[in-house]
Amino acid sequence: MNSHLFFHPLRGIVALFVGLALGLPATAAPAATGASVEQWGVFELTLAGPASGNPFTEVELTARFTQGAHTVPVTGFYDGDGVYKIRFMPDATGEWHYETASNQAELGGKSGSFTVTPPAKDNHGPVRVARTFHFDYADGTPYRELGTTCYAWTQRPDADEELTLKTLAASPFNKIRMCVFPTGRGPRSMRYPPFEGPMPRGWDKTRFNPVFFRHLEQRVGQLRDIGVEADLIVFHPYETYWGFNSMDAASDDRYVRYLVARLAAYRNVWWSLSNEYDFNRAKKESDWDRLFQVVQAADPYGHLRSIHNGTMIYNQTHPWVTHASIQNGAAVLDSERALLYRDVYRKPIVFDEVKYEGNNAARWGQLKPEELVLRFWEGTIAGTYVGHSETYRGAIGAWLSVGGELKGESVARLAFLKKILADSPPEGIDPIDKWQDRHTGGKAGEYYLVYLGEQAPTAWPFVLYKTALADGLKFNVDVIDTWAMTITPVEGPFEIKKRDNYVFADKDGRSVSLPGKPYQAIRIRRIGPPAANPIPETQTEP
Repeated sequence: MNSHLFFHPLRGIVALFVGLALGLPATAAPAATGASVEQWGVFELTLAGPASGNPFTEVELTARFTQGAHTVPVTGFYDGDGVYKIRFMPDATGEWHYETASNQAELGGKSGSFTVTPPAKDNHGPVRVARTFHFDYADGTPYRELGTTCYAWTQRPDADEELTLKTLAASPFNKIRMCVFPTGRGPRSMRYPPFEGPMPRGWDKTRFNPVFFRHLEQRVGQLRDIGVEADLIVFHPYETYWGFNSMDAASDDRYVRYLVARLAAYRNVWWSLSNEYDFNRAKKESDWDRLFQVVQAADPYGHLRSIHNGTMIYNQTHPWVTHASIQNGAAVLDSERALLYRDVYRKPIVFDEVKYEGNNAARWGQLKPEELVLRFWEGTIAGTYVGHSETYRGAIGAWLSVGGELKGESVARLAFLKKILADSPPEGIDPIDKWQDRHTGGKAGEYYLVYLGEQAPTAWPFVLYKTALADGLKFNVDVIDTWAMTITPVEGPFEIKKRDNYVFADKDGRSVSLPGKPYQAIRIRRIGPPAANPIPETQTEP
């Protein structure tokens, strides 16, 4: 038996009862040689070590996980009560081996092996950037981001947090933006403190409170289990009471490394360095550059990394930024604006904040549901992604702040959009012909979504632009009412005939009849085998 894989008995019992007293689940069983874990699951190695001194700063613990020539270095962390852990997310099936290293004899030189089994049905791995502007899961399954924001939902009583999870599980959202640190300004806003020491300004920032982080990772794991990505906001500028937004650089870096060591093995984690980063007056642009690089170096799995802006957009061209998280402060989000961001940054664009549906007195929280849905469609046809939240006050507060239940009328319409996208090309929606029709996206020659927004025409001339096609190809057409959530097939296929250079119309000159209402879309899908390659996006205007 490898005794090093098990808790020190007394410390393990203490840790168990402390966790139960605080309402947390019992500590996971320690891993042993011969154990198994699914691909992209969490393999956890638990070791007993020193509890004296300051284990957070004085003890170094790493492990190397190997499979053939493939090696992944992982940093461990102190979990309190003399317990140390190393978590690993294997990216391949088969047998893996590990060996630990430490400046403490009882933690170093421990080795073992385990088996990685195929992933479960709903486990597709972490989300990655794909095809420049889009996302896929690691197994190649398309990930069509449809996110919401709920800042401090993990600072609530258990009943409230479980209600938020239940609401998310029944919602269309597959990502939630959430703060790590509390956002309030008083003791009641914090469920567990992240550091040891007297509150609010007497924190010992060299000593973390493991209970805080166990609770956070419990909720991240539950999000994973319902198919929701956890976009963790590492810093935010919204409090001065606790002082988390103005720590010194050494404390910032130490906190980031500890957070990554604990949570990087969860496949559904994304890192958002800050919300409205430019409102944090305690940090300069160079501080954010450094923190990005700290996260990048500490995370062996390369999870997605972004930063959210207030009035000044961060330099999204940096290589450590995987996708642009944008707050759009304009009165509207139209496809032309979305296209501009996409062309400039050449990365996935996620409009994580386009203002919110609700009845808040502030200008950012009073969108009508129709307007929020419109912004989602405008962003979608431009080949970008859009985020949701709402400010209606529920039994425990507003969804944006604390979660609970969703009340807005946009949610059902976003679920409808999600179904539309589930039947779209797996490569993702890309803009089609920026020059002649800024309201069309899809895959040129195969699939088109024409969105008319607040326009209310009674007909739309059937015209396809910028596509290398042949006469005689046929297309099915549906009229989609994005607000009423209806899909009406148009009778008979449309057969195209070349009209001009890369411009095709129905050979009989037919138009698509429309109901004369706003928020209509037209879906055009080719009948038959794939068409010839489309004209590249960089093609100049014909």
